[in-house]
Amino acid sequence: MNIENITVLGAGTMGHGIAVNAATAGYQVVLSDISEEAVTLGLERAAAFLEKGVARGKTSAEDRDAALARLSGESNFSLAVAKADLVIEAAPENLELKRRIFSDLGRDCPKHTLLASNTSSCSVTEMALASGRPDRVIGAHFFNPVPIMKLLEVITTEHTSAETLAALKDFALRLGKTTAVIKDSPGFATSRLGIAIALEAIRMVEQGVAEPGDIDTCMELGYRFPMGPLRLTDLVGLDVRLGIADTIFSATQSAVFKAPELLREMVAAGKLGRKSGQGFYSYSDS
Repeated sequence: MNIENITVLGAGTMGHGIAVNAATAGYQVVLSDISEEAVTLGLERAAAFLEKGVARGKTSAEDRDAALARLSGESNFSLAVAKADLVIEAAPENLELKRRIFSDLGRDCPKHTLLASNTSSCSVTEMALASGRPDRVIGAHFFNPVPIMKLLEVITTEHTSAETLAALKDFALRLGKTTAVIKDSPGFATSRLGIAIALEAIRMVEQGVAEPGDIDTCMELGYRFPMGPLRLTDLVGLDVRLGIADTIFSATQSAVFKAPELLREMVAAGKLGRKSGQGFYSYSDS
């Protein structure tokens, strides 16, 4: 299948990053969200990312301009997906919300359109069934910052066709990604392993075992993690981590994935990490 027109649903951190990556790779990209304001902000953040790339010598002004020319915004759902060969959903981690989106995609998209979810923990099978075209649904879990991170975790269900998988892997290759194909299961591979380590690190802070900086140093220098689990939690967002933990715990009932009270307290207090200026570390420039 030939993919040229991409629609990204959700103009937040992950959505605008996916849009930048796809536009830079030569795809025509529509970035969509529920309001004009959200779309405009997403496009502005995409432009700022490309501008920073020029300033750092990572891309040329010509390539920046070409990518921006391939990127447009649309808040009307039906119009946004009308010509899409591939739709990538990047909405918040809420299964019922995603099920509704995939139901709408099944109704409004052309018959040939492939439907992918950027979910990090929700059931791709449930989304696939909601779409009414489960053979054309697949998980495409990107990592932040999308244009830089090389992994794309590809999630297949028992309904995913070989054609859908092959088309998504070709798309990933054009984006410069390495794929890992995982069967649909709670937390897949990356979230399941990553959240288990993160939650244990939070428990260690909660129990007074060590300070966040010392825990992160142990994993960064002792295990060659590029970023310690608590720094990474601040980057991802404590609220996002909590949502993933609750989703996996609900599905598995494993104590490994039960969120520590400290995490719940921090989220309730608005200490969400980098985006709020305070998490396990303080960010004076946020």
